[in-house]
Amino acid sequence: MTHHIDRQTTLAEQVTLTGIGVHSGKPASITLCPADANTGIVFVRSDKKGAREIAARWDKVSATALCTVLGDPAGDGLSTVEHLMAALYALRVDNLMVEIDGPEMPIMDGSSDAFVEAIDQVGLKRLDRGRRYIRVKKPVRVDTGSAWCELHPHNGLRFDITIDFDTPLIGRQSLDIELTPDLFKRDIARARTFGYVKDVEQLWKMGFALGSSLENSVAISEDKVLNPEGTRWTDEFVRHKTLDAIGDLSLAGLQILGHYRSYKGGHKMNHAILVKLFEDESAYEIVEAPAFREAGQAEKAGLVAAALAPDVS
Repeated sequence: MTHHIDRQTTLAEQVTLTGIGVHSGKPASITLCPADANTGIVFVRSDKKGAREIAARWDKVSATALCTVLGDPAGDGLSTVEHLMAALYALRVDNLMVEIDGPEMPIMDGSSDAFVEAIDQVGLKRLDRGRRYIRVKKPVRVDTGSAWCELHPHNGLRFDITIDFDTPLIGRQSLDIELTPDLFKRDIARARTFGYVKDVEQLWKMGFALGSSLENSVAISEDKVLNPEGTRWTDEFVRHKTLDAIGDLSLAGLQILGHYRSYKGGHKMNHAILVKLFEDESAYEIVEAPAFREAGQAEKAGLVAAALAPDVS
């Protein structure tokens, strides 16, 4: 994978999306605002006076049971960030301030499609700083019963995801991709979240998934898809699990140069592999594409080890 003069990006202008929160069922709105180089992706609650900014980063994750949660939603945190984060990561948006008017992201149609459309609508702005990467230097692995996940060195970003459900409607499905913006838009972005009706009914009793409907998820009952239009692909399930993995691994804080594999994984394991990676400073390094020079004198193309401590802010 050849990296040319590889500059950081932000959005060319701000854009707002409105929908509902999948768990609260209440209206939810976000505004994506351009940000300076080296800002990263940062969330802030616009409904909370004096709310702290929360970096979209693995060490800010507080829960992974039903979705990926940053900070404390009962305070100034927020939940269900993974679908937006997948779109930002895949489309190479490095820096952004995300203003959100409540504790939950809008679920839209249960995929990343609306976020991709919003990003494409305003376009990207290239900044005068080189993009930084986390290069995986040696394999790291997490095992949990029959499930596992691992990161390997790779000169690019590859996802190899396998799921295995005991319903014949899903069964065992695998997807192995080299992530690019075009591939994400074509093959991943429109894959929707899915669940069993019996599980959703249980969540309703607990006060969760109040906004879940056939408008924003693929509903499975007795090995049938209840959505009138059916699935968008026969393997939409593993495509969505890949979308989730992309969003969760984006919380490394920088683009990863590595190969991620998982078997029967989910939000919890996707987060666990980042914790494992950053526990071992010999397992990764931060490299930087040469910074763009305003005078137009491009530095020699290629990645160089960043002259900084392993800081993934």
